[in-house]
This record gives sequence, structure tokens and C-alpha cells, in this order.
Amino acid sequence: MTEQAAITIDELTENFEFLGDWEQRFTYLLDLGKKLPPMKPEDCNEDTRVHGCQATVFLKEHVTPASNGSPAIIEFDAQADAFLVSGLIAILRIIYNGRTPQQILDTDITGILTKLDLEEHLSPTRRNGLHAMVKRIRALAAAYQ
Repeated sequence: MTEQAAITIDELTENFEFLGDWEQRFTYLLDLGKKLPPMKPEDCNEDTRVHGCQATVFLKEHVTPASNGSPAIIEFDAQADAFLVSGLIAILRIIYNGRTPQQILDTDITGILTKLDLEEHLSPTRRNGLHAMVKRIRALAAAYQ
């Protein structure tokens, strides 16, 4: 389990609230992004590339199949060539990793991002990239339902 996976959405929200100003929050985002585990080079290809991001972003799912009455669980690996986008990936991993496809689809991502006050402080291109990553994660979850 990575350090980010150990953080809950509530803890992430508390950390954002504690930091107060956006300069500190962006520094926190950068720190989260720097701690992302690297993807395997062979997993960084056109099939895993997330289009719609200004940065180059790759995102790959790993699925633990359903068994013995337990639903399938999805984990995501991702990386970007921009530190801030890597921080956004870290947040999405905190929100979505280790969840069932249905939990991913039921997640109120708009509510979480609003609670973090994140979208208000992202440039339009980064906001579009964030939404492209969310769209990709939701499409992958829908494919495993």
C-alpha cells in the first residue's frame, strides 16, 4: 500500500483545510505527486494515455477479479510529466483506488472536488485534464461492472 492509499478522503480534506492558503495547498499537491510510484515503462503507451490533458498522462487499471462473493476491486497507476498534475493523480488515487466499479461510479467526485475547493484554483487546462482523468477512470469502472 502506498502512502497515498493510506490517506482517506476525509484526511485529505482535513489536510487541505489545515493548510489554509493555496500556496501551501499547491505545495502539498506537489509533494503528493512526487510520492507517486512510477509506472512500468511498458505500461506508458497510447492505450493508457489520457487525452485531454495538457500534460502527458498515462493511467492504467489493475483489477482484482470478483471471487467468493466479493466484488472486483480496481486500483489505478498513473503518472504525468508535470508535478502539479501528478498531485492531482495522487488525489484521484486516494479517492478511487481500492474501490469496486460500482463504488467508483457512485462517487460524488464533483462534491469531493468542491469540498477541496480545488477546481476554483486550477487553470482551465488543468481542470480539463482533471476531468479527462475522471472520465477515463469512470469509463474503466463501467467496463468492469
